[in-house]
Amino acid sequence: MYKTFGAEDRAYLTTLIPADRLFFGEEISEDYSHDELGSISRLPDALIFVLSTEEIAAVMRYAYKENLPVVVRGSGTGLVGAGVAVEGGIMLCTARMDHIPELDTENLTVTVQPGVLLMELAAYVEENGLFYPPDPGEKSATIGGNISTNAGGMRAVKYGVTRDYVRALTVVMPNGEVLHLGGKTVKNSSGYSLKDLLIGAEGTLGIITEATLRLLPLPSESMSLLVPFDSMDAALKTVPAIIISQTEPTAIEYMSRETILFAEDFLGKRFPDTAHAAYLLLSFDGENRQTVEAAYGKVAELCLENGACDAYFVDTEERKKAVWTARGAFLEAIKASTDEMDECDVVVPRSGIAAYIQYTHTIAEDLGLRIPSFGHAGDGNLHIYICRDGKEQGEWDRLLGEAFSRMYAKAREMGGQVSGEHGIGFAKKRYLAESLGEEQLRIMRGIKAVFDEKNILNPAKVI
Repeated sequence: MYKTFGAEDRAYLTTLIPADRLFFGEEISEDYSHDELGSISRLPDALIFVLSTEEIAAVMRYAYKENLPVVVRGSGTGLVGAGVAVEGGIMLCTARMDHIPELDTENLTVTVQPGVLLMELAAYVEENGLFYPPDPGEKSATIGGNISTNAGGMRAVKYGVTRDYVRALTVVMPNGEVLHLGGKTVKNSSGYSLKDLLIGAEGTLGIITEATLRLLPLPSESMSLLVPFDSMDAALKTVPAIIISQTEPTAIEYMSRETILFAEDFLGKRFPDTAHAAYLLLSFDGENRQTVEAAYGKVAELCLENGACDAYFVDTEERKKAVWTARGAFLEAIKASTDEMDECDVVVPRSGIAAYIQYTHTIAEDLGLRIPSFGHAGDGNLHIYICRDGKEQGEWDRLLGEAFSRMYAKAREMGGQVSGEHGIGFAKKRYLAESLGEEQLRIMRGIKAVFDEKNILNPAKVI
């Protein structure tokens, strides 16, 4: 289907890209063969560290003419193989496209290249009294990757997801044409929203080379609340009551004692409380301390009425750093506790979170697996990890497949979906097909064909 990458391709690319940003074959580090989890692996034939829209366009014009597959990679923090060159060909790494060309304080927007890290963007705008709300747990992910997966994160319960903050995109199409989609306008009803099709497309429709993002004024006050419960069921059944209380928490996270202990071991730091089975971690922000205190006070009282063992106000910077650093380390901590793991990133209605987590416990018992979890209780996005723990390859493959099949089937039964924020990539294609049905897949294939008739851009992903 695709042209085999050869000497003539290598020779041509050297005319486009300086040698210090161009690597072939055995010159390419093994790090570029996989993403964060590493379960899907293949090296590209060529790795290019691109610096501009023009360079990407030039490479794509050649790839399109020669029928060479191309995959885009940021910092490699994905979990579903979306940034892996499963068909070989060319990998474009945008990590060095890390400039912030403009901060527009009048229109409350910032324009960034795709390689800017989430933590760098957050620090930059906050220094200027502004706020970029999307807050995925992996702060070293790039903005390009966040847009490509429509990442949400911990603040989604109040502020929404990445799509809600993308005003404009510059995109290189598979044939090398450059499109400018959207703008700084607050609203737009001018035809089909091609911009929104690119958001969450995981690099299968076009290559994002610049983004203009909506900002908000930085909240002047922020406080957190740590609430222990004797059971996960009790903790999660409290969440709907919090949602309807009209207190607008910024984040509502759930975690088990087991996961917290993993984080303690991983970080070498103590968590404020590890004596209980389950916890809710909430944050609140606003324009003044009185409003924030009223909100978290009401929620604390509500939690206690619903069976909480206590409610700890986390109102100092030191305490906030301790609890949120631990929360941010959960993925790496669980990963460090086993020899291999895979993730089920489902989203279900908030009212079904407790029942779904209980179902994972049933699967763990039935299959003899360790399945820790944590997640965004405020928006129903659950991060569930299946740990290998030394099982031989054949048994691991069988158990993993059965666990995934049961988990995704349960999510569909409850009105959920196979991914809340990490995308589909290569790993979840089967489960997406089962979830959406043939008619939706037909439409999605049609969209892919219009954008990328040769199917050279991130092939074998999503659909």
